[in-house]
Amino acid sequence: MRATPQRRTARRAHSTDRPRRSVLLTVLTSLVVVYTLIPLAWLFINATKTQPKLLNSFGLWFSGHFALWDNIRQTVSYDDHIFLRWLLNTLLYVVLGAGGATFLAVLGGYGLAKFAFPGKRGVFAVVIGAVAVPGAALAVPTFLMFSKLGLTDTPWAVIVPSLISPFGLYLMWVYASEAVPDELLEAARMDGSGELRTFFRIALPLLAPGIVTVLLFTVVATWNNYFLPLIMIKNPDWYPLTIGLNSWNAQAATAGGQPVFHLVITGSLLTIVPLIAAFLLLQRYWQSGLAAGSVKE
Repeated sequence: MRATPQRRTARRAHSTDRPRRSVLLTVLTSLVVVYTLIPLAWLFINATKTQPKLLNSFGLWFSGHFALWDNIRQTVSYDDHIFLRWLLNTLLYVVLGAGGATFLAVLGGYGLAKFAFPGKRGVFAVVIGAVAVPGAALAVPTFLMFSKLGLTDTPWAVIVPSLISPFGLYLMWVYASEAVPDELLEAARMDGSGELRTFFRIALPLLAPGIVTVLLFTVVATWNNYFLPLIMIKNPDWYPLTIGLNSWNAQAATAGGQPVFHLVITGSLLTIVPLIAAFLLLQRYWQSGLAAGSVKE
């Protein structure tokens, strides 16, 4: 029996204005939320404990004196304020590495999306292949190459490899294809606008959500980068936060080393705060950037 117009209208209203509720989907989403928040809750709760309370109390509840502010002061001042040095190193790697990777991804993605040239299909295959290659597989060849150049144990050993972001390039390629109309570019060229002016004055504002998305991905990847600095950097003065906190964590296993697990946890909490703030402040940009191309008009 064919549905009446009233039934079809009711179905459309039910699916758009009043989405159908799914108990199973709600339960699964709640489990994912809990699974995501439990590590953050554990990190915050244990950052409020002293070293003795950290070792003899339940990990998911507070115990004893609320020592968060004392732990923060100790973390910042411990070992001649080395934590601040590691923080500045991480910011240096992020600004130059992630910022440069985003800039190159924007230029490359825009060029691949809006210009035709011989070998474009080959470039596409190379980019997709590079996305599929894990970074750990390239760490040893990269170390050998930088060792030959004499750049190991310097900031450039971390910054230069961070400039390459195949996923960011692919994302900007896809986003520029949808976000920048070809007709708009042709109109600008007919009005006498050069390619650089067209890119910076017309295309770049349209690419803002995609740029923020790529920037956030590269910032997170560089901020949390562990394996590359581990094999490239030996001087503690050039450690990023990831390697520095791991060296604190390893102190307990050394002869005569002093366990500072409460400082490691507090430092880890301080490390993730900038990333959480960046995602919350820029969420409207990266959400629209990730949705690029998902809806056809």
